[in-house]
Amino acid sequence: MNRISTAVKLALVVLVSVGARAAVPDVPAIARTVDERYNRLHTLAASFTETYRGAGMERTESGMLWLKKPGKMRWEYRSPKEKLFLSDGKDAWFYLPGDRQARKTEAKKLDDLRSPLSFLLGKTRLEKELQGLSFAPDIAPLAGGDVVLRGVPRALAERVNQVAVEVTPEGQIVRLIIQEVDGSATEYRFTEQKENVEVSDASFRFTPPSGVEVIEGDLGQ
Repeated sequence: MNRISTAVKLALVVLVSVGARAAVPDVPAIARTVDERYNRLHTLAASFTETYRGAGMERTESGMLWLKKPGKMRWEYRSPKEKLFLSDGKDAWFYLPGDRQARKTEAKKLDDLRSPLSFLLGKTRLEKELQGLSFAPDIAPLAGGDVVLRGVPRALAERVNQVAVEVTPEGQIVRLIIQEVDGSATEYRFTEQKENVEVSDASFRFTPPSGVEVIEGDLGQ
């Protein structure tokens, strides 16, 4: 009787263990959830907080972000000072209100940490965009139920060591941590996300104010 009881207990332990493992989504399943969520979006609006740590300093900025398919983005920094970074999918601009210069470059030549975010709308394939996508158990998620993945972005592989992506159970990206080869790190947190809101194409175009000189080439932020 004891032997049967012990065998039953062992069997239950095995079944519970297997069931627990089966209940945990794997990386491809999580990536598919993200892909399915963002591929149905035409626009996305969110509040963001950007924190840079490196070279013995830390800097935090915040503002609003708008994305629109295909490849359009507008980063409107509001604190601690105003600045504007946007792209209509063809040209990208960086401008500090009140400055005498505005910088411009071709979107396809853009070497900026924010530029990969434009892939989120319309053609998302997380496993393709981030090479070696895997779990990042050493990075604590902001909320219970979220998971953190890491990989190397193909577009910035020479500049970036890895990107960590925090994903909710619904496949929503709420945080990105970009670690560069020089040891610096930039973290983006996204809140108050609104999907498929009305955003005009004009929001992603920039007309330099009168008297502002346009400098073409590296945005030099």
